[in-house]
Amino acid sequence: MSIHKLSEAYILFDKANAQDPNTEEVNGSVMPKELIYGQRMSQVLDVFEPNASEPLKLAARSQHICRWEIPRKSYPMNRVGYLQWRQELKKFHAAKASEILEQLEYPKDSIDRVAFLLQKKKLKKDNDTQTLEDVVCLVFLKYYYEEFLTKHPDEKVIDILQKTWHKMSVKGHKAAFKLSYSKKALDLIQQAVA
Repeated sequence: MSIHKLSEAYILFDKANAQDPNTEEVNGSVMPKELIYGQRMSQVLDVFEPNASEPLKLAARSQHICRWEIPRKSYPMNRVGYLQWRQELKKFHAAKASEILEQLEYPKDSIDRVAFLLQKKKLKKDNDTQTLEDVVCLVFLKYYYEEFLTKHPDEKVIDILQKTWHKMSVKGHKAAFKLSYSKKALDLIQQAVA
């Protein structure tokens, strides 16, 4: 693994994500939403799978690259529209990340592997795809879940948690239970997985 090349890729992914017009407050500073998301993905991956392959590290950092360019409202606001949007995003993120990796002259097989992972191919069958999905779920639980549950009825939260749990591996489940939650957040997780 070329540490130098990996840091260059991180810098370019972060530069692209720093253009996000949507922001989030983090420790008193206002940051572009997808910039902080990509950095959180890398941090959680480093803890969850310290021996991650280079393509997996690249996929984690570029998981939501430039996501704001395809807003949710550009698709019908129903289940079908949501699924179409998600499919389109996977292809879009894979293309965006590939473009940046080509600029850095990454080998074609590495670029193809990153695109494969970003499209979540062979979930449950490919270890790296599964690890990436676990990290996506852990980032949601660690950073976004508490706020999410204040905005939605319990039934919806439980439904989302069940879908999240279903996508995760046993290792992912164990890591999820090691995170700290408010009493209500933990109660809903326990109801969801019961």
